Amino acid sequence: MTSTILRSAAETARHAPSIFNTQPWRWQVRGDVLELRADRTRLLPVTDPEGRMLTVSCGLALHHALVALAAGGHATRVERRPDAADPDLLARITLTGAADPTDVRLRNAIPDRHTDRRPFADTPVPDGFVDRLRGAAEARGVYVAELDADSLVRFQVTAARAGELDQNDVAYQAELARWTHRPASSADGVGPESTVVPTPRTVPLRSFFPDGADRLLPGPGHDGGARYLVLWTVGDTPADWLAAGEAMSAALLETTAAGLAVSPMTDVVEVPASRAMLHRVLNHLGEAQVALRIGVPSTTDALPATPRRTDVIG
Repeated sequence: MTSTILRSAAETARHAPSIFNTQPWRWQVRGDVLELRADRTRLLPVTDPEGRMLTVSCGLALHHALVALAAGGHATRVERRPDAADPDLLARITLTGAADPTDVRLRNAIPDRHTDRRPFADTPVPDGFVDRLRGAAEARGVYVAELDADSLVRFQVTAARAGELDQNDVAYQAELARWTHRPASSADGVGPESTVVPTPRTVPLRSFFPDGADRLLPGPGHDGGARYLVLWTVGDTPADWLAAGEAMSAALLETTAAGLAVSPMTDVVEVPASRAMLHRVLNHLGEAQVALRIGVPSTTDALPATPRRTDVIG
């Protein structure tokens, strides 16, 4: 019974987003314990040589699993990075008994959450919503900076510069191509059906298909009501990266549950030059781990589901 509960939570965590949809995690059920491990075979050596975004991605999966367990009325004890001699063991979740169900709203949002790369509507995000995300992040030791008008100008430059550097990096382009032209049997990667035909927007997004193979129509929005957030931490260690992933998951699920749209922007932290720019945007307070664009959807057209691996639970 216990192993079934834990396996179900790991199944739910398969919905978590990840860099290039690499899904770089492995779950192992051991009695009443569920272990999360980093899958280094899915490290992106050019885009993510340190494993920052791999670890952030695993943090997303960890939070998804914990939400599923909390919503099912299961109390847990979580040990993060419990073994210094085994750095790829990122978390150990132990069931400790029954509890009143919580996070049901977030669990219900998990299958509905999709990265929406289309421009958002001009309708403003409801007042107080960013504060809700800020509270969820700070509970995990992660901070949220919302970009004001002046910072947004610098962020536009940062995003554009990151795109230019990536476009001119032959090794990066080869790595991108490997993860955007996957065989159907791979159940991973980013396909053209989920990327948007280029359109003018406030802040440029990563170009996954420089050859123009994108298939998703942008819709009527222009990102006029979009808000841009940077999740940052005081430190810049693997523990901080894991916490940033958990905070990012909370933000994505809160946004989805509120009927809003969201897309992560990780390219601005992958390139050292753009990370340095973001450090200045943050007034040198901490280290940027990921940026989020949130807003009101400009269309009700459904987004396509992205493929998910079935071989990640042991």
